[in-house]
Amino acid sequence: MGISWLSVLQAVPWSDVISNAPKVAEGARKLWKSAGNRGAPADDAAGAQDPVVDTPTTAPADAAVAQLQARTRQLEHAIADLRQQLQQSNEVITTLAEQNTQLVARVEMNRVRLQRTLALAAAAGVLALGTLAALLLR
Repeated sequence: MGISWLSVLQAVPWSDVISNAPKVAEGARKLWKSAGNRGAPADDAAGAQDPVVDTPTTAPADAAVAQLQARTRQLEHAIADLRQQLQQSNEVITTLAEQNTQLVARVEMNRVRLQRTLALAAAAGVLALGTLAALLLR
């Protein structure tokens, strides 16, 4: 028993999908924007450490410490960005999971309705055949 794609698409609660679409799109936009900006703090931190290294009056030990501190700041920024991206990803995934749950519930409800309709149609067919047989036997 195959169900056509058209009937499946008609059963989708498009009003719910459309009403939740801006939330999903905004979450995805934030995620992509933060993923695209990943390289920017690293470039800034790398630029910040160059003047310290290029200064001829700085001792080699001080330069190494300055490089390590700049690298630490760079890594802290990267970790903060990753945490933000993870949070945004979780929000998008949660929204999509909620929509998926709603869609699955609607599909299940439509499956039950279809079974009931088929049972009623079968009962009506049997009743019609019985009535036809009773009329023919008179």
